[in-house]
Amino acid sequence: MPAAPPMRGEGTMMPWYGHNLSGWGWFAMSAGMIVFWGVIIIVVVAVVRALGRSQDYPRPPAGPSPEQVLAERFARGDRRDLRKH
Repeated sequence: MPAAPPMRGEGTMMPWYGHNLSGWGWFAMSAGMIVFWGVIIIVVVAVVRALGRSQDYPRPPAGPSPEQVLAERFARGDRRDLRKH
């Protein structure tokens, strides 16, 4: 038995087939797509950073602190940097 033709007022199940989206519908769909791809990109970047951080890179040796540099200069008698006006 063949299917009956759709009755008046009965349309398709998906609204974008009939061009029934208003301006707000297009805005919501566009914003949703931007948010979706933004989340995907953020997750990929976070995973890449987390995997890159798992390796322990040797840190360069820390230099002397500013207080130590001033103490050494003061001990040598080099006071020209201390008298800036």
